Amino acid sequence: MGSRRLFLNVGVNSTGYSGQSWPDAAGRWDRFVSFDHYLEVARLAHQGTFDAVFLSDHPALQAVNTARPLHSLDPIVLFTALAARVPDIGFVITASSSYNSPYNLARRLASLDHISGGRVIWNVVSSFNPDIAANFGAAPLPPRAERYRRADEFVDVVKKLWHSWDLHAITDPQRPGDPLWDDFSARPIDHHGEFFDVRGPLNVPLGPQSHPLIAQAGASDAGIDLAGRHADLVYASLLGKQAAREFGDHLRARATAHGRDPGAIRLLPGLVPIVADTAEQARRRHEQLNGHADEAELVTAVAARFGLVAAEIGFDTVLVPELFTFDEDQQGPIGFTRAVRDLVAAEPLTLRQLARRAEGGHRLVVGTPDQVAEQILDWWRAGVVDGYTVQPPVLTDDLRLFVRDVIPLLRAAGAFATDYPESTVRSRFDIPDPVAAHTTATV
Repeated sequence: MGSRRLFLNVGVNSTGYSGQSWPDAAGRWDRFVSFDHYLEVARLAHQGTFDAVFLSDHPALQAVNTARPLHSLDPIVLFTALAARVPDIGFVITASSSYNSPYNLARRLASLDHISGGRVIWNVVSSFNPDIAANFGAAPLPPRAERYRRADEFVDVVKKLWHSWDLHAITDPQRPGDPLWDDFSARPIDHHGEFFDVRGPLNVPLGPQSHPLIAQAGASDAGIDLAGRHADLVYASLLGKQAAREFGDHLRARATAHGRDPGAIRLLPGLVPIVADTAEQARRRHEQLNGHADEAELVTAVAARFGLVAAEIGFDTVLVPELFTFDEDQQGPIGFTRAVRDLVAAEPLTLRQLARRAEGGHRLVVGTPDQVAEQILDWWRAGVVDGYTVQPPVLTDDLRLFVRDVIPLLRAAGAFATDYPESTVRSRFDIPDPVAAHTTATV
């Protein structure tokens, strides 16, 4: 394999990415709270040499009670247990910057990074649901701009804390009475900002990969700027190749503006694969996963999601971008609507075609193993993405199918790893060690 390789993370939420996945497998419907279920999923992902498993989080019970519960188990608790049972693979842990304390979160993530041997990735989210705010106090959900200012400062504080105690900065003590740290290797951060006052230092030293990697998924201008400043990995809703290229250019421009190396960011958009022996079987499974009897029902439902009436527009009428609107200041996420608008602006698509290009907010690839593998490789070979965050519709069924039928094709193409030669996720994703740069900047 050459110097550049395809990266793959895999989403392991609940019973799968499809809302109707809970009754759609041989496994128990309540496996979303079963450790054995997640252990089986993680072991399958390890068998497929995925780089990391990803768990989103949303600390509130979802409003829809006819779909699988999505965010029941705490990611840090679950991944701590899995790290003890599954080697090598990384763990993308989602944690809110709006409803956490920087010191406590920095300590917990650094602790797990030590315990796992450098396999932790923190996915920063600012939390957009008022139901979450209501679970943490009487204050209403802050406006988007305030949430992102807090997120920026939160990440800055966490990184300062992670760097505040470096055992390697002094000679290892050889005799009782020699100091374990001094004023250079362990120092207060004395942070005083708009949202936080934190003295430090952290009581967990730098770990096997210096400190955990940082991931981010915001698609608003503020989210992209946050990613450009802090993120090592970026998870995004990107539906078209041109939109992916433009998003990557924008992201890396923001990284450059913040004085970072733009080549050190890995873009890993979401990807929902539906694999079957024939393309026709894959399309029928796509409809069934959404609870539809045929393509007409599927297309009608996709249109309704955007407030459109398919019968009025027509299934085969070329769409215009103006049909898909969003507000940069809206409380909820804007990434999917923006992705659809950008896709329609770049390609002449009908509703019928659009229904086969996106699933639940991410790029949909439908077909035989060969067709799915080729669609995965297309964007990567073009250099517009570094890899993907694969979202199997049903766990464990679709992950097992992907590992069995698609992963070997990616390996045969010379794109994907066959083992885990690097021990930490930082080295696996080829992300530079931040300690030298940080030390130079603070000395």
